[in-house]
Amino acid sequence: MSKDLHRGHHNPLWRRAGIAVIDMALAGGWAARCSRRLGLHGRLCVSEYDVHLPEAALPTPLVLAFASDFHAGPTTHPGLYAACVDELIARNPDLFLLGGDFVFCKADYLIQLTRQLTRYEAPLGTFAILGNHDLWTDRVQITQDLTAAGVTVLVNQHVTLPAPFGGVSICGIDDPWTGNADAASAFSGAMPVRIFLTHSPDGLLLLGKERYDVGFAGHTHGGQIALPNGTPIFGAGGPLSRSHSRGRFEVSGNGPFIVSRGVGCSNLPVRINSDSELVICTLRSDPY
Repeated sequence: MSKDLHRGHHNPLWRRAGIAVIDMALAGGWAARCSRRLGLHGRLCVSEYDVHLPEAALPTPLVLAFASDFHAGPTTHPGLYAACVDELIARNPDLFLLGGDFVFCKADYLIQLTRQLTRYEAPLGTFAILGNHDLWTDRVQITQDLTAAGVTVLVNQHVTLPAPFGGVSICGIDDPWTGNADAASAFSGAMPVRIFLTHSPDGLLLLGKERYDVGFAGHTHGGQIALPNGTPIFGAGGPLSRSHSRGRFEVSGNGPFIVSRGVGCSNLPVRINSDSELVICTLRSDPY
């Protein structure tokens, strides 16, 4: 593992102090309400992708939803979560995957999100990984609260789906920046069709020899504030966050890798040219 990526759970004093100041200044969510009212908070968009697998890999198409970076707290209006779940209810995907960074500032803010997540129960389950903000706050509480809301949290492990998709495993690694990501453990014993979850695109750098059929990440927010062509003005941390800031990427030796712009806001309650995003991805088996 690259020592530049593996930073453990270190959360510098300056970062903790900065987050505390933001929390104090924006307490009550007044800035998020104003931003949403003025149209500066972004709107929820749905992006659809098709991924084609070899013949007989799946008995029928598998439809999954992926959402990331909710950042429950003073910088995100909870109306975005309601809009996201409304779309889930309308589209009824088989599977719901969550890409981490559930909170901003405090773990207690997670209730703003979980009260919405419990409105939709995916037929094959809801699975999550944690992000850097989750580890900076309280990994244990966030995991417990997500579990209570019916979400299975994966940390360097995989889960195999029930029939008729018993040949599919979801492989989730710990956050590449603040956790202890271990792809070998996550993929060990996984079934032939593998869905890869990593909070940051930098998880690609930690795969080693592991293979996946489709991968998902968040973390970048698509820049959150970007130029009209989508180029991020501000970049999230990590060597791949700018080159893989949004959209679909083809990865040599692996399946496509999809990076979501996320749902919420961190640091500033503003999204410009980088609207919130729910990803709907359909996996299909094609004849040779």
